[in-house]
Amino acid sequence: NEIQRNRLLIETNEKTLSEPKQNNQTKEAFLLSLSSVHPDTEKIIPVLFRPPAFLPITLPLVIISSVQQQAKHAFFSQFAFHTYTTAFTLVNGNATPKAQEDSVQQKQILLGLGAISYSACVGALPLMYMNRYALKSPLMQLVVRKLLPAPLLGLTSAFTVAVVRSPEFENGIEVMDRHGKVIGVSKKAGEKAVMETALSRAVLFGTTFFLPEVLMYCVQRARLVKSPRGLSPVRMFVIMSVLAGMLPVSFSIFPQCGEIKRADLEPEILASTEETEFFYNRGI
Repeated sequence: NEIQRNRLLIETNEKTLSEPKQNNQTKEAFLLSLSSVHPDTEKIIPVLFRPPAFLPITLPLVIISSVQQQAKHAFFSQFAFHTYTTAFTLVNGNATPKAQEDSVQQKQILLGLGAISYSACVGALPLMYMNRYALKSPLMQLVVRKLLPAPLLGLTSAFTVAVVRSPEFENGIEVMDRHGKVIGVSKKAGEKAVMETALSRAVLFGTTFFLPEVLMYCVQRARLVKSPRGLSPVRMFVIMSVLAGMLPVSFSIFPQCGEIKRADLEPEILASTEETEFFYNRGI
């Protein structure tokens, strides 16, 4: 109800030229609308999948995944992690109307389940080999527990985005001119949108796993924490700080309203317009 009231306020202010459009109340209404309503469908996004919910939900999942010692536990923790991030990606992706909408959604769900299972297996695989073959050397511990998790989580996070949103570059997404008029449906714009989102997700979680390891190594070398028990809360604080700092970077590294040049679009779309710049909803 609050979201609907704020959207009504925005529409009213746009029609009433005598009132200032950028007062504080209107700005707050815009922010609430942007974070709660899908830009393509104008449907209200479920609370758990809105951008403000991303940090508090993924933070405990990232912490749990980073401390697992057994392959089975690592699989289930990463399965839960990828399930949420994949669902978030699906809900916040581009929603260009497509033929046979139900079949597309069913395909995305099946692809998502496959990508989640595969990514969880890949994440648990190094621990499985290390425990199964009793590889306990310091070098192996360093590689499996410190060096591999960051690139693996970054790559699997990008992989799940690319898989679950693959119908976007198979079917294309809507592109608009600078006035918001839909010019056509472009597969090249869909591919660009998916790849940019996948890269931003890889940067987010790859950095979130890699940077805390570097910082914790510096803390231990400098002996800033005397008690071994004190390292756990410090580690959690570092992970939280890095994730909280990287989240706005990841969401904004590519603008949500993406831009694509005329030379990068299909000829059939260009035949109907003389515009040189086009825009699309990249998704989150």
